[in-house]
Amino acid sequence: FAHEVHPSEIAYDYWTTVRTLEAIGHREAFGLNWDPSHMVWQDLDPVAFLLDFKDRIYHVDCKDTRKRMSNGRNGRLGSHLPWADPRRGWDFISTGHGDVPWEDAFRMLNHIGYTGPISVEWEDAGMDRLVGAPEALEFVRRLAFDAPDAAFDAAFASKE
Repeated sequence: FAHEVHPSEIAYDYWTTVRTLEAIGHREAFGLNWDPSHMVWQDLDPVAFLLDFKDRIYHVDCKDTRKRMSNGRNGRLGSHLPWADPRRGWDFISTGHGDVPWEDAFRMLNHIGYTGPISVEWEDAGMDRLVGAPEALEFVRRLAFDAPDAAFDAAFASKE
């Protein structure tokens, strides 16, 4: 099972994830679906989340978010405005066009040894899906590079 960490769920941020895992005795069957889009609009660090919960990441959703809260009018809770309304404080946006630090995230996924499924969860009320979804998939494919087989500086230690 891979629980998606987002508001309305029992684990919706960093500390509720810690508390949820403690409450169930860190049961191995309970993993996490890492979806950084929900972390970004809460001002959580999605890359640090990967490192801290590395043994619990069972699935990766590549979905992006863009924040628009710097004007002093737009709030974090969305004000019950429709998606893509520029008065919202944040919005889901096509993967690669938002505020998720994707390259850092994929480097961290390599660092923690993640080899599980990676999906594109595409949501963007301001872009046609026939344009955005294939573009998002190509973006993710470019970033889903393998970790190196050896340390970079290992070549300098060679006696050949």
